[in-house]
Amino acid sequence: MRSWLFVPGNRADMMAKAAQAGADAVILDLEDSVSPQSKVEAREVVAEALTSIDRTSQVWVRVNPVHSEHCEQDVKVALMGRADGLVLPKSENGGTVRELVRLTGGDCPPVLAIATETAGSIFGLGDYAGLEKTLYGMAWGAEDLSADLGSASSRDEAGMLTGPFELARNLMLAGASRAGCQPIDTVWTAIRDLEGLEAECHAARRDGFTGKMAIHPAQVPVINRCFLPTRVEIELSRRIVHAFEENPDMGAVNIDGQMIDMPHLKRAVRILEIQNKYGDQV
Repeated sequence: MRSWLFVPGNRADMMAKAAQAGADAVILDLEDSVSPQSKVEAREVVAEALTSIDRTSQVWVRVNPVHSEHCEQDVKVALMGRADGLVLPKSENGGTVRELVRLTGGDCPPVLAIATETAGSIFGLGDYAGLEKTLYGMAWGAEDLSADLGSASSRDEAGMLTGPFELARNLMLAGASRAGCQPIDTVWTAIRDLEGLEAECHAARRDGFTGKMAIHPAQVPVINRCFLPTRVEIELSRRIVHAFEENPDMGAVNIDGQMIDMPHLKRAVRILEIQNKYGDQV
């Protein structure tokens, strides 16, 4: 899935609008966007929304961290409402995901782990392998990590990620690849700067990310569009797949003077899978 739109868990009015935004997944948030005093109320709102919200998009629930006093009740609400998945904040390593699975009683829906929100979590990014049946994806977050590190900002004057956050992003990407799950890029907080969002989406897709989190409905069309292959990529991918089908015993083929081998074929197959999923949206 390309776009993951966060909605505060205590805002029923915003949930209804978010469901119409065209996001691949809507995340009903019980964590950071809800104050401690409003957690119980938010669970009630989310429970109601899970029975009534338009399910054109998948509907996931971001629970509170596994060791918080709220997580177990959050999980119960999500399971009773048949949420499509759980978003796990403050994940330290694969063990955190396994603890969430334990809280579900073993009947756990897919999990998106936000895996870089504490300084300690950086050291656990290679520890998510073996969770293929549960772990849908890994995402990274800059703001909580910035608070934990005590940094003034995650970006420099030109809007580029500074060293610690670029490191977290890149290690999470590698960790997701090792775990065999989808790597999801962090939010773009400048909600009016859609050009900046588009540039960051293109950079994320170039590097291997398959989607991006959003905090405003206006960001969703940009994200959806940017994480689709171009027509040029689709055409080249078809030629690559066809060339290997015509030459099944060859480990490499020549296309337009370029030597194309197995890594190119793997990428071509992935591009065509995306094209088949989204069809004429491409």
